[in-house]
Amino acid sequence: MKNFAEIVDWKGMECIRLFVGGYTALIAPEIGSNVLRLRDEENGVEFFRWDENNTPDDIKASPEVWGLPTLYLPNRFADGVLRTSDATYQLPVNEKEPYHNHIHGFLHKRAHTVMAHSADDTAAWARTAYIYNENDPFFKYFPLPFVVEFFFLLSEYGLEYKVSFMNQSTKKLPVSVATHTTIAAPFVDGAKEADIRIQAPVTERWTLSDRCLPTGEILSLSDYDKTYCSGTCCPVRRVVDNEMYTAGKIEQGVGRPFHGVRMTDTASGKGIGYEVSDGYHFWIFWNDRGEKHYFCPEPMTAMIDAPNLNLPTKQTGYCELSSGEIIHLAQHFFTILPE
Repeated sequence: MKNFAEIVDWKGMECIRLFVGGYTALIAPEIGSNVLRLRDEENGVEFFRWDENNTPDDIKASPEVWGLPTLYLPNRFADGVLRTSDATYQLPVNEKEPYHNHIHGFLHKRAHTVMAHSADDTAAWARTAYIYNENDPFFKYFPLPFVVEFFFLLSEYGLEYKVSFMNQSTKKLPVSVATHTTIAAPFVDGAKEADIRIQAPVTERWTLSDRCLPTGEILSLSDYDKTYCSGTCCPVRRVVDNEMYTAGKIEQGVGRPFHGVRMTDTASGKGIGYEVSDGYHFWIFWNDRGEKHYFCPEPMTAMIDAPNLNLPTKQTGYCELSSGEIIHLAQHFFTILPE
């Protein structure tokens, strides 16, 4: 079948559909440029949490727990306070007691603009963007204009996703970006959740308070934590509640180290490769109590509440953009087949 990139009507909402080499991607610009679905039809791999019965309203009601939502100002800021090097912002406290934090920002809920889409003999691609300024209702809390651009490239090598932020303010723009990546469980057609294993090269664990904020204590890896490194950890059928780690790399033996996580169905040998660029310094793992048939390996550029922590930025991953400065981040999803 010929490769294509097209605008489609998905249950009354405009989406972009990409198709290349057995891979299909469904992108929803209207819901934060979320990749609602990524499927490898040829190998029977469903990457993200997906329900055929869902409607756009279902996704909009909980946009953090479907597909590949991109979060700006992700996770939590204590009491809604965000301190940058040149200002302090009071974000709305949208996480109720006992947490009393601001959580997850706004970008994943906004309607983005389709800038272009096309396909050729080797790939299909789409570009979307969002201009954040005084027209956004969040601007009264966070008056820092910026432009964010998304690029999605689908090929026989899977889905490459790139995002860039450009500061259009005269003040410093805080950089804290994540994807609340929802991996389907099981992700191989006909497989069992109990056969899923995840490998993640974590190096140290950050302890969190009962408000899910960093306590400042950083621990060496326990025997349990090391199951992520060895690839023997099952991320479902039990509670995984905000397990926060500094990211490392998997030594592949040949070529460059792999900065990402791998998920494997041990029965079939099929798996998902999930590689991220070096700007993602942390992984946090969560599975919504392990009973909803998905789990989230979430890459984050900065630690939870990073601007407010009394720790060096080299440790927290936090950075800021000057006026006109741009940051680029990238991710790559692909099917792993048994050797």
